Amino acid sequence: MGHAEERTLAELKTFRKTLVDPRIATHCGRIVKTTGDGMLVEFASAVDAARCSVEIQREMAQQNAAVPPELRIEFRIGIHVGDIIIDDNDIFGDGVNIAARLEGIAEPGGICISDDAHRQIRGKLDVAFDDIGEQTLKNIAEPMRVWLIRLARESAPAIPSNSSAKQVRDLALPDKPSIVVLPFDNMSAEAGQDYLADGIVEAITAALSCIRSFFVIARSSAFTYKGRAINARNVGKELGVAYLLEGSVQKVGNRLRIIVQLIETEGGAHVWSSRFDGAVDEFFDLEDRITEQVAGALQPSIRIAEIERSRRKRPQDLSSYDYTMRAMPHVWALEKEESAKAIELLEKALAIDPEYPLALSLAGWCHAQRSVYNWADDIVGSQAMARSLAERAAEMSGDDPIILAVLGAVHTFVRNHGTARILLERAVSLDPNAAWAWSRLGWLENYADQPQKAIDNFERALRLSPIDPMNFNNYVGIASAHEVAQEYDKAAAFYRRALEERPNASWIYRNLASVLSGAGRVGEAKQAFEELMLTYPDLTISKFKQAMVFSPAVLNRMAENLRKLGLPD
Repeated sequence: MGHAEERTLAELKTFRKTLVDPRIATHCGRIVKTTGDGMLVEFASAVDAARCSVEIQREMAQQNAAVPPELRIEFRIGIHVGDIIIDDNDIFGDGVNIAARLEGIAEPGGICISDDAHRQIRGKLDVAFDDIGEQTLKNIAEPMRVWLIRLARESAPAIPSNSSAKQVRDLALPDKPSIVVLPFDNMSAEAGQDYLADGIVEAITAALSCIRSFFVIARSSAFTYKGRAINARNVGKELGVAYLLEGSVQKVGNRLRIIVQLIETEGGAHVWSSRFDGAVDEFFDLEDRITEQVAGALQPSIRIAEIERSRRKRPQDLSSYDYTMRAMPHVWALEKEESAKAIELLEKALAIDPEYPLALSLAGWCHAQRSVYNWADDIVGSQAMARSLAERAAEMSGDDPIILAVLGAVHTFVRNHGTARILLERAVSLDPNAAWAWSRLGWLENYADQPQKAIDNFERALRLSPIDPMNFNNYVGIASAHEVAQEYDKAAAFYRRALEERPNASWIYRNLASVLSGAGRVGEAKQAFEELMLTYPDLTISKFKQAMVFSPAVLNRMAENLRKLGLPD
């Protein structure tokens, strides 16, 4: 054995004696066996395994800080939850094999965990997680979703990494009870059950939002915390709320168990907690019971009648609900391929239950996107389809704020601005916390040449949903208001900010190129126009004006600015 190998072996033994073995013992682990420079360890819970692994890797990172890279000893760790076979003092089975394969794809000094382990760990440790998607593991039949544990002590950023850090700021509390319903943990052993947990959050958020005396953060902002370790005080500051609701959902066979707790964000005190048990076919009744108790805990004077009017027409089949929940993130991405995925899922939902209003409404919104973003060759056909679907939804559920807002947006795109205003104002009267409805009202003011009113509505939407992934569209709206006011430099700044948050929203280049041209920034305008032509090689002035719904005066100015750059008529 060479001197380097002897030194490495000696250091490895030292680390085991002083760090690794004591940490394993502290967290009730059992060293099953060692394999050269590796080991197999069994823990009673995934949380114990993760906590032990994090402590070891953090300590190793500190000890390696002053050591040259070529001389460092770095461990890789894989964690999985699964069935094992016990044979004397050894363990075997897929659970062991998967953990070993996860270790193999971890970075030196890193920790890889399976999706099953992640479901049990998230929210219980001072760490954040990075989803690296499905991975093909050697000798494992099916691809597996894998997560990396981020070891930094601070929680994950509250906004996407490509966003400006200046967006994260402490927000003042409103003058009424304020709450965010955070994503619930899915503790089910069965794969693919996240939609149950997400659906409960969606329903509770919608019901609480309809109580006018509450201030409720929009679902889109709440879901940015999914899969992250959270600190109640930090969430309160980031979102400007006094309370948060969190929980978990576990499905075993046909039975559901839902555990929820209401937490005061300033001090982290638990205000109320409860457990709800029932059958899967009682899913919606469980949602209602939870909503009623949360509302009563926040403000005892709230009447059950105020919650009753928030209840949407339910689907006849949970499978329709499942497809609709799965479509949600694709619906709101405002990207061509994502919208197509959403339509595909919503068509499956409607094939099962053709009269499910939420699915009809969301499908209508997706077809509306195809018209206004110049994705469809037949813009008029897309507008007609959008209107047909949205009106069918409203016929069956005309008091649902989301459905009213979608129908209002669709009427905006077909230039029925009076009808759109009635519908959107009705939506925000039913749900004053409907961030997206306020955003659509902002767009309506832009189309009516009222830029300051538009900015007020967009800023209200931003406050109601401060870290919403959809907020890039509010920045587009503010930019558009400045464009309407012919404040082209301000408009360009906000369009660029929107593109920083959503680089794939290439339809924004239609506007960015126009305002840069209007501002006389010719070189930048040509660059933006080149980007536009990469995605829209067949775009013409005629197609542009057919899709856009601004006033004739504004549209003519926009078209002329693009014509200067070479866009054909």
